[in-house]
Amino acid sequence: MTLPSNVSLSYRDAGVDIDAGDALVEAIKPFAKRTTREGVLGGIGGFGALFEISKKYKEPVLVSGTDGVGTKLKLAFHLNRHDTIGIDLVAMSVNDILVQGAEPLFFLDYFACGKLDVATATDVIKGVAKGCELSGCALIGGETAEMPSMYPDGEYDLAGFAVGAVEKSKIIDGTKIAAGDVVLGLASSGVHSNGYSLVRKILDVANPDLDGDFHGRKLADVLLEPTRIYVKPLLALMESMEVRGLVHITGGGLLENVPRVLQPHLTAVLHRDAWDMPPLFTWLQAHGGVADDEMHRVFNCGIGMTVIVSADKAEVAIAELRKAGETVYRIGEIRARANDEPQTIVV
Repeated sequence: MTLPSNVSLSYRDAGVDIDAGDALVEAIKPFAKRTTREGVLGGIGGFGALFEISKKYKEPVLVSGTDGVGTKLKLAFHLNRHDTIGIDLVAMSVNDILVQGAEPLFFLDYFACGKLDVATATDVIKGVAKGCELSGCALIGGETAEMPSMYPDGEYDLAGFAVGAVEKSKIIDGTKIAAGDVVLGLASSGVHSNGYSLVRKILDVANPDLDGDFHGRKLADVLLEPTRIYVKPLLALMESMEVRGLVHITGGGLLENVPRVLQPHLTAVLHRDAWDMPPLFTWLQAHGGVADDEMHRVFNCGIGMTVIVSADKAEVAIAELRKAGETVYRIGEIRARANDEPQTIVV
């Protein structure tokens, strides 16, 4: 079958704006340039991104991670706020590879939409670049996909990919954790990027004024607060002492993430009164009628990262992390597991 002689189709007829894609590349180049670090070869815009591993590593092991920001995007769409969601994207991946002792080296992003809005996409990528600056890794590439009819107007999807390196002898895998070790908790900045399906359900039920005052800030600002990036303080801590375990509290909350670094014969006992639960979580629990166990299974409840160290190192670790600007709590301890009890207990 052939087209009528008076029909001549192009990519633009399919709804793709080629010029917008070129404009976006030019708009983000200055922000990507600010993230350049040792090892970067070339710049944004090539078919592939090049990175040379530093000679400081004797036996480098690459650690990779990929993630998105979940349905927190739906809240960003609703509020038409896109300037911090890119920080979330970076945080989710770099915090994940950090827990194995890896220094994040570089990051790539994937941005997909139905029709490219350069201003919105630029806001998102500026956030990505900010997240890379906070974690000390380079934004060296990515992909922008414009796919008409795939996404509703004004919506997009994001994915991120981080690669880091760690000396083979310094990989943190939890095997050195022992009974008697101490669990430290680093404060989260908010809900981070997990649990937003439940957050949005609670918002539907409570129907609050998102622009109203919530402990001195707009509720919308508190809900969109970007995920905290723990890379620099924890890399410094790992240089000064043995860290036996790190846990990024993501989907699954405290109850399902801490066991991921524990051997089968160990249990972590966390003391709920040992840290301050931010008002947002108290509000969510009250307005959603959420049970305590469900809170601990879905949300970070104010603890975004746990650090497991030997008891004799705990106070020094707390002091170092506080000096680096972290809010730190001594939230629990590791003990021998009794029979088939859960590997994380909040008491």
